[in-house]
Amino acid sequence: MGGALPGWRFSVAPMMDWTDRHCRAFHRTLSARARLYTEMVTTGAVLHGPRERLLGFSDLEHPVAVQLGGSDLGELAQAAKIAADFGYAEINLNVGCPSDRVQDGRFGACLMREPALVGDCVAAMKAAVSVPVTVKCRIGVDDQDPEVALDALADAVVAAGVDGMIVHARKAWLQGLSPKENRDVPPLDYGRAARLKQRLGALPVAVNGGLRDLESAQERLAEVDGVMVGRAAYTEPALLLGVDPNLFGMAAPVPDAFAAVEAFEPYIAEHLARGERLHAVTRHMLGLFNGRPGARAFRRHLSTHGMRPEANLQTLRDAVATVSREMPEARAA
Repeated sequence: MGGALPGWRFSVAPMMDWTDRHCRAFHRTLSARARLYTEMVTTGAVLHGPRERLLGFSDLEHPVAVQLGGSDLGELAQAAKIAADFGYAEINLNVGCPSDRVQDGRFGACLMREPALVGDCVAAMKAAVSVPVTVKCRIGVDDQDPEVALDALADAVVAAGVDGMIVHARKAWLQGLSPKENRDVPPLDYGRAARLKQRLGALPVAVNGGLRDLESAQERLAEVDGVMVGRAAYTEPALLLGVDPNLFGMAAPVPDAFAAVEAFEPYIAEHLARGERLHAVTRHMLGLFNGRPGARAFRRHLSTHGMRPEANLQTLRDAVATVSREMPEARAA
């Protein structure tokens, strides 16, 4: 692992509408070492929108990185500087999102076709900040040859001084597939990310895409420096309890999911005191007890009662009380 990105061995992917500040604070309760990422924030939003709401975060979230979307060099440099001043540990450029909106704005996965521009973007951000600047990309888009496309992008950003690359090991099909389909339909090619790592040598390379548990993540770590887990970390957050002991050789911050809820209560209480709704925080916790008897009742209780204006910590405790602390015995094959 390169010295520029300590702790990059495991990270939770930036996910729109999911990895907001409450989600990240909750995930930090489960793992002290996982690197956390914001949702993608466009440069226009950073420069002209409500910055504190978009970029604000709690110190307990560290190490936390911001992901920017954009391709205007001046705007990226300004936005990176603003984010670094907020205290982010890393600035990541989105070169992987396949939505129509990012194509219209000339950022995201369509930038795979413009490696020289991406290199210029990285150089502009590197000149503006002292924290690491990284790129998250696909292996190619549409009819591109992934061997050629990914190497071209890598060469451009390496020349610009990039500190690391995160490779979503699928193509993005900008014509013919929806953003949702682009997360599953194009086949995974972990070998392409491994070949990139071999080619780049010391530069940190992490892989993303299709990693559903820590076992599959650990397999990939034999080939690359880091793994980034997305939907599995969100829908099955208890898997994060295994990150610190299995990947970093240290105890998890809390012994189990029940203790995680208790440890997270002060954070929730603080935000309730500010007038925020319980659901804004607890919507990220719905999958915490998946696999346990009572998990469905937990989700139902929080989804129903947590939406109410008067919902409070007791609402959460009542939901937890529906979950069995005994795990069912595995059935014999």
